[in-house]
Amino acid sequence: MKNASHQPAKRDSFASSFGVLVAMAGSAVGLGNLWRFPYLVGENGGAAFILIYLGFVILAGLPVMLAEFIIGRRGQASARGAFQKLAPGTHWGIVGVLGVICCVFIISFYSVVGGWCTEYLFKSVCFDFTEGDPENLKTLFSSFSSSVWLPILCHTIFLALTAGVVVAGVQNGIEKFSKVMMPLLFLIIIGIAIRSMTLPGSGPGLKFLFQPDWSKVTSQTFLAALGQAFFSLSLGSCMVVTYGSYVKKDANIISLSSQTAVADTLFAIIAGCAIMPAVFAFGISPGEGPDLVFVTLPHIFSQMPLGGVIAIFFFVALLLAALTSSISMLEVVVAFCIEEFKMKRKAAVVVSFVFIWILGCLCSLSMGPLSNWKILGKTIFDLFDFISADFLMLIGGLLIVIFAGWKLGKAVVFDELTNGGTHPVPAWLLKTILFLIRFVAPAALLAIAIFQIHE
Repeated sequence: MKNASHQPAKRDSFASSFGVLVAMAGSAVGLGNLWRFPYLVGENGGAAFILIYLGFVILAGLPVMLAEFIIGRRGQASARGAFQKLAPGTHWGIVGVLGVICCVFIISFYSVVGGWCTEYLFKSVCFDFTEGDPENLKTLFSSFSSSVWLPILCHTIFLALTAGVVVAGVQNGIEKFSKVMMPLLFLIIIGIAIRSMTLPGSGPGLKFLFQPDWSKVTSQTFLAALGQAFFSLSLGSCMVVTYGSYVKKDANIISLSSQTAVADTLFAIIAGCAIMPAVFAFGISPGEGPDLVFVTLPHIFSQMPLGGVIAIFFFVALLLAALTSSISMLEVVVAFCIEEFKMKRKAAVVVSFVFIWILGCLCSLSMGPLSNWKILGKTIFDLFDFISADFLMLIGGLLIVIFAGWKLGKAVVFDELTNGGTHPVPAWLLKTILFLIRFVAPAALLAIAIFQIHE
């Protein structure tokens, strides 16, 4: 058949439910958990933020994830192909195209940050953080990230590692990698959390994380928690649509979505336990922002007993978290190329790699030599971040829940959630999920969008 979206028999797929879970968890668990979540907690009052975040994961994050799962598994095709197959003769396929474009933009700057993780892992292995004055570490990071060749080399290494997994396919690449690396990632971050929580003076950090201070909650806290719940689960960019297309018909997508959300949230909280107790133990402000990972933590490692070893494990975890997410983003682009342009997987990976590598180099250079070259007042790096996170993911997420909830309709949604009636789901739960997809999730996404416009 000439239409690539009608080739389900030839498509790769996940071999087991556990493989789906670790791959999905890998897609969700990324730098947002180890980098963004701890500093958002720090900036928004600790435990109160976590509780609000959990509420939004349930009310907004899970419905969008289920909507993407439904579209992907029902369509059994790449991002654009799934929408075209489920709504032939319409323009809904543009949602999938937006998802692919979104992934290209994200991985272009994300691979630059992944390159930073690669360099800092190398520095930790060389025990460069055994002596670390905060100002010197800040200068070190600024000097490195704004230089020309080393960040590009690190970006290249990171992107090559990502492509190396994706080129092996879904079962032999993504699933096998995730089955080994996701448990390892959890073990490493749990080990670091135990070390952090046993430091003298770490008690206030745990109190900060787990004792709510509602006096610090503002409207900004709710919007930050809502945005983090949405972005942490990798929603709106068709990553779940693509992975969902590799999921077998007998898999319980309600269970898989819930387990993915639990794994992502649990990892974020453990990451908080790994970082915040140490931050408090050394008398550092918990609201340090993105500098927390590349400046503040190396400073802490330099003062901590066995800090040099802990630094190695931390940056291994940071690199693995970045890789598991970048793999899912690259797979969206590669699957699109395979099915829309009838490419072999290897050719699709090479073409995607080269295109994204060029864009990534521009993002990297925008931190240094091209820092004065701005579009809409933003560097290339910041522009790609803005377009993907503040525009494409939100628009994509909104169109996805509208498509699943209203275009596909109740019968299709219930059929997918119950696996064609073979998996019993209480009627009240089915109705609740449909209500969340149709009304609550769109309202939440519109709230984020309105806030972004007025910010």
